[in-house]
Amino acid sequence: MVFSWLGGFETRRLLLSLLLLAAWESGSGQVHYSVPEEAKHGTFVGRIAQDLGLELAELVPRLFRVASKGRGDLLEVNLQNGILFVNSRIDREELCGRSAECSIHLEVIVDRPLQVFHVEVEVKDINDNPPVFRGEQKVLISESAPLESRFPLEGASDADIGLNSLLTYRLSLNEYFTLKLITKTDRSILPELILRKSLDREEIPELNMLLTALDGGKPQLTESVQIQITILDVNDNAPEFDKPGYKVVLFENVPNGTRIIQLNASDLDEGPNREISYEIRMILPLSEKCMFLINPQTGEIRIYGKLDFEENNEYEIQVNAIDKGIPPMAGHCTVLVEVLDLNDNTPEVMITSLSLPVREDAQVGTVIALISVSDCDSGANGQVTCSLTPPHIPFKLVSTFKNYYTLVLDSVLDRESASNYEVMVTARDGGSPSLSATASVSVEVADVNDNAPAFAQPEYTVFVKENNPPGCHIFTVSARDADAQENALVSYSLVEQRVGERALSSYVSVHAESGKVYALQPLDHEELELLQFQVSACDAGVPPLGSSVTLQVFVLDENDNAPALLPPGPGGGPSAGSQVVARSVGAGHVVAKVRAVDADSGYNAWLSYELQPAAGGASSPFRVGLYTGEISTTRALDEADAPRQRLLVLVKDHGEPALTATATVPLSLEDSGQAPKASSRALSGAAGAETALADVNVYLIIAICTVSSLFVLTLLLYTALRCWAPPSEGACRPVKPRLVCSSAVGSWSFSQERRQRVCSGEGPPKTDLIAFSPCLPASGEDCKTRHLRGPHRPGPRTGAGGAGAPPVPGGVQRPRGSSGGKSAEWHFVSVRKERGVQHPSGGVPCGGGSYRY
Repeated sequence: MVFSWLGGFETRRLLLSLLLLAAWESGSGQVHYSVPEEAKHGTFVGRIAQDLGLELAELVPRLFRVASKGRGDLLEVNLQNGILFVNSRIDREELCGRSAECSIHLEVIVDRPLQVFHVEVEVKDINDNPPVFRGEQKVLISESAPLESRFPLEGASDADIGLNSLLTYRLSLNEYFTLKLITKTDRSILPELILRKSLDREEIPELNMLLTALDGGKPQLTESVQIQITILDVNDNAPEFDKPGYKVVLFENVPNGTRIIQLNASDLDEGPNREISYEIRMILPLSEKCMFLINPQTGEIRIYGKLDFEENNEYEIQVNAIDKGIPPMAGHCTVLVEVLDLNDNTPEVMITSLSLPVREDAQVGTVIALISVSDCDSGANGQVTCSLTPPHIPFKLVSTFKNYYTLVLDSVLDRESASNYEVMVTARDGGSPSLSATASVSVEVADVNDNAPAFAQPEYTVFVKENNPPGCHIFTVSARDADAQENALVSYSLVEQRVGERALSSYVSVHAESGKVYALQPLDHEELELLQFQVSACDAGVPPLGSSVTLQVFVLDENDNAPALLPPGPGGGPSAGSQVVARSVGAGHVVAKVRAVDADSGYNAWLSYELQPAAGGASSPFRVGLYTGEISTTRALDEADAPRQRLLVLVKDHGEPALTATATVPLSLEDSGQAPKASSRALSGAAGAETALADVNVYLIIAICTVSSLFVLTLLLYTALRCWAPPSEGACRPVKPRLVCSSAVGSWSFSQERRQRVCSGEGPPKTDLIAFSPCLPASGEDCKTRHLRGPHRPGPRTGAGGAGAPPVPGGVQRPRGSSGGKSAEWHFVSVRKERGVQHPSGGVPCGGGSYRY
């Protein structure tokens, strides 16, 4: 569609209106009003809602409000009609002093959406202040003063500005003086008395006149002051300054006591009439912060107090030089002090309309706060720029108007990385050196449930002694949720499964809040050596998130089974009758063997044999092997030995406390020719079997030392390779336990017989063994556990005697007797897989006993 520009006045007016409306809606222009000072309450200022393009109906719903710097109650808006009106008395002189421009800056804020408008209301001056004199003026004039002599008077001051402050003066009628008005460079008028008729002190010693000041306002205001003229006797020459006026330029904030100027006046008279003293007659304008003082003898003017450009940028000092004649005469000069601005005012930062806390899923560009800055200095010293610290934070400043900013979100938030930001807003001016001010905004990030509970590691290994009391605490799982409040509240539960024929919940339970795992019934190492299950952790967020961890509970053996003697027979022990021993046998001859087993495992199943002393303290010609149970002669038998021997053998395990059993072995001593052949054959067969068993023990020791050496070498090599490997592979990450296979052995102690046959030197190697080293104490209260954080790889340690101790399944080899040395500590648990759950195998594997050297 095309419009003709010559289509008429109405078309051009419509287009102009549309252009102005589009410019108003797209820009951020400033609305300007004016109001006279001292306007009455309710005086109309402007239709602010209409001028800002707002509908009257949306003022209240959008929370229309007006804020101003300084006094905020001078102007108000009627929300019913959108009119800005005067709310309280406006005094221009109180607001702006003698500044030529005086405005009230308003900030109009509406919500939904948030908008900020800036309104300037100019305060017009009215003639509401009359001229003011300081008080009665006294003028000293010599009677010898020539005609046309000029005597400056102190002018009045008017708090108004412009035409309202331009003063003129009028002198009451008299025959001696007329009034002359001197216009200065700043267009102010200084009154002077002009002598028109010679004075005669003897005729008229004193004159009183009335000086009236009139301002230029409408209606015109006036003020009068009494001028008292004292006519002095002959002192013909008054002091004179080098020039009538001086100008001094100073920077504000000069040190206290700084010399401004050194005045010099001269008098042509002689004697006392030429001795001059100086005094300050008047200072304009008056200041409460600084004071100018003159030395009466030298004419040196110094400043005391604080010179502040922001208070007054110019001072006029009127100085009199008075001689000591009779009467004294005075000379006059004016010192104009110009004050230069320094950057001595730091910027001010104001933060309003905070929108906190901020959700961590808030969109980029979300407005967080409104910020305004200001500086009382002028020029470059008053130009302020804003910045944010520290760097690399997800916020930025957006300038909306001169000295107004908004703090907005610049990138996505993550409460788990940073839950709170201390944002420093720094306002810096353009002075040299520049000054700055800071304001802190604490931005709190509200949590969103975006993190699942996490355990420290995926799997835990726990060691529990058997026969624990029901309800015993065996372990505590703990999961950490990086979220906060209810999103971080973690509850625990078991992942239900079957353990053999029973449910997992019949063995253990977990406390929902604390994560403590309890054993619900006494655990039996001989029945269940390993219990593996999962515990899940779930938070209370919406939607809830969860994770799980695996627990491996190893049931450690306790010494709760006493040694059991094997029944007598060909493979179990001595025959039911007495053993016949020939008196001709030499020392070290094996005459019998005691055999026993222990249902426990490890150290608790390691048996030792002791021969009890005979009754009456008589020495016995027999001894028993400490770990073999073999009964042999200690010396050659003779006729003095009783023909019937009854030996008591104490079988003892190595548990804490040790459990025992007693075996009785009857022996018959007979001469060599009397022994039956059958008995000789039996003894020969037994001796052969014992010799073969001793050989097996030697082979067992060699095999154990070989396996131990290989294991140590393998462990050292593995550790070296892991430490040499690149860091990305994790040199110290957890690995699965290594399996160590034991070979068939001879006369060791054995455990349960229900699923494995007793190992007696024959048969293939049994179940593999997992090696651990929990180093449990020798004694402790029930249910004490050892928690291994990840797989553990032990290494054999050598005792004081230098020989490596044999491995002890499921237990700890502790020092015995009076050796005083430390024994190696090995722990073995035999395992097998059954229905996806790791269980210990029944019975003790080959290598289930232990030896000590």
